[in-house]
Order: sequence, then C-alpha cells, then structure tokens
Amino acid sequence: MQKNEQVIQKTPVKTYSVKEVAGLYNISSKTLKKWLTPFEKEIGERRGYFYYPKQVKIIFEKLGLPETHI
Repeated sequence: MQKNEQVIQKTPVKTYSVKEVAGLYNISSKTLKKWLTPFEKEIGERRGYFYYPKQVKIIFEKLGLPETHI
C-alpha cells in the first residue's frame, strides 16, 4: 500500500440519529430530509430522532453506502 492511499471502511448498520446519518453523507439534516422524502413509505416513520437498523439499511440501499476514510 502506498503512503497516499486511504483506507476505506464500510459504515456499520446500527441505530443512528438524524444528525449522524446526515453527517455520514456530509450533508445537513435539512438536505437529508429532502433526499429521503421519495422513500418515506419504504423507510417508515422515525421514532424520536433516531433511525433504527432496519431503516438505516433501507437508507443505505436508496442513497448508496457512505464510506468513511481513515
């Protein structure tokens, strides 16, 4: 591996707050809401400020997997 290469990790599917999901995609919570509007029925209703693992999996399927760089 070269020095300049970045290691890419998959983001785990777990419970995330709205702010955390937005952070994974480097967008604001408001932008996330706009992106998820077409998929509201499939994702289901949030409970409080959290998306549960089943919902997070659907979000990742619809928006693509966010990748974290180390």
